[in-house]
Amino acid sequence: MPLLSAEIDDVDRALIHALEVDGRAPFSKIADVLGVSDQTIARRYRRLRAESIATVVGQTAPWRVGQVRWYLRIRVEPSAALAVARALARRPRTYWVQMNSGGTEITCVAQSTSPEEPDNLLLQQLPKTPRVIDVSAHSILNVFLGDEAIYPSVLDALTPDQVEALLPPLSITDEIIPLDEADQRMLAVLELDGRAGFAELAKATGWSESTVRRRLDYLRECGAVYFDVDINSAAIGLMSETQMWMSVAPSEIQRTGEILASHPEIVFVAAMTGTANIGATACCRDVPTFYRYLTTKIASLDAIKQIETAPVIRTVKRGATIVT
Repeated sequence: MPLLSAEIDDVDRALIHALEVDGRAPFSKIADVLGVSDQTIARRYRRLRAESIATVVGQTAPWRVGQVRWYLRIRVEPSAALAVARALARRPRTYWVQMNSGGTEITCVAQSTSPEEPDNLLLQQLPKTPRVIDVSAHSILNVFLGDEAIYPSVLDALTPDQVEALLPPLSITDEIIPLDEADQRMLAVLELDGRAGFAELAKATGWSESTVRRRLDYLRECGAVYFDVDINSAAIGLMSETQMWMSVAPSEIQRTGEILASHPEIVFVAAMTGTANIGATACCRDVPTFYRYLTTKIASLDAIKQIETAPVIRTVKRGATIVT
């Protein structure tokens, strides 16, 4: 397991793990499971959020609400990289805007709410942006790790019984759940603060608090909405973040994705369209640790026929949160 920084102790790690199991679990419930006081949990979370170490955020599962998620690779002139990245970060429904490879490439995830929206961004706006050299767009087909999954660096913070005690109810089906304008307003609040109170959500939607509670419970239970924890990897001692794109035979995509998802170094892995049909992000303590990971665990996967790697040099938007 990657070594966490001295600022994060066992209680913090257990709290982060608990929030990844259920991001909206009452602090009293988490406190009971962890064997500490409510006040301790509330105080710890306020500090983690205030110091931009860990924040609970709400997300939609695109396939369950009739949306599409895209992974974008944008080559730019180095002098324009930060300006383009910041412009992307300011757009709604863009996530994880990062600069790679000495500032010549920007990557991000974009989620569309309609069939026309991705075309507008990908085909009309980005290619016409000054100093943008090339745009490559890849539809995300399946996420093995990085949505509802638990962050690997804290997997051993809770026992299986503790995880079981915190798991929220789920009843996922293949049914598409349409979202209306009020849902979108509620989700806009939750994207920035996944633990926003029902009074704040009621104000955003125009609904009563009881209606908000019932609607959010329904969207969570059917899997349309989930809660994740955006974690500042550098703040917990993981100083080397690297993006990887791998080419494997179609028959090996599922198995390779599942193996990568089991590696504690991996924080995101997905199947996507394109020549490189698996994309992944590794967070390690330092560059030598990543090198050992690359030349041992990755090298042992014979299904990977080609791999491209790029270090992340700056995160401009972490999840849905713009990094200042």
